[in-house]
Amino acid sequence: MVQRFEGRVAVITGGSSGIGLATARRLASEGAKVVIGDISAEAGKAAADEVGGLFVQADVTDAEQVEALFQTTVDTFGSVDVAFNNAGISPPEDDSILTTGIDAWEKVQKVNLTSVYLCCKAVLPHMRRQGKGSIVNTASFVAVMGAATSQISYTASKGGVLAMSRELGVQFARENIRVNALCPGPVNTPLLKELFAKDPERAARRLVHVPVGRFAEPEEIAAAVAFLASDDASFITASQFLVDGGISGAYVTPL
Repeated sequence: MVQRFEGRVAVITGGSSGIGLATARRLASEGAKVVIGDISAEAGKAAADEVGGLFVQADVTDAEQVEALFQTTVDTFGSVDVAFNNAGISPPEDDSILTTGIDAWEKVQKVNLTSVYLCCKAVLPHMRRQGKGSIVNTASFVAVMGAATSQISYTASKGGVLAMSRELGVQFARENIRVNALCPGPVNTPLLKELFAKDPERAARRLVHVPVGRFAEPEEIAAAVAFLASDDASFITASQFLVDGGISGAYVTPL
């Protein structure tokens, strides 16, 4: 494996499972020192131990805990070169706007959008002081498409992540800080499995729209994160980086 992250430090929120864990493994395999920020102490510590990294327990909706996550990283390793702001939820009570209550709406917005705001706000001063950095925020393909099988707050939150990432990418471009929005299609993660186990019909209805004919594996999304975070993507900022199996480009899918 090419050592693109030798001597670099990466913070990953939601790093104990799914895309976050796959990315922790990928970045560590390329030489990064990895810091896992997660609300789950047991799973977060296990993930950090696996990749020889550091675990910092953090509720990403709490500003003080988010600031402590990045400060602890800098205090321990001296820098924070990559921030993969990835923590998110997709609860079943988030559905059509006609049935989704305000409590479900606010819960999803807080975890999926406000947390990214807090993470960017906390890490940017460190990156500005260093004079470099790469931020990758997890948005979604639903940030650029509409779905009849709606998860209204999730979709709105990911649209917000996309717009915020674009603006930050423009604002800090001349300070050598890149900010990009990763837009995955459906990924074979515990989050997706839990959602679809409760509604197999919805799962089947979504899968038919993927030209590739399957959901992504977490490792495939991790490879995209590694690219965006690395110097190989040095001229890419303020972008929406779609890794969606062709969904957003399809009018009809192949037979």
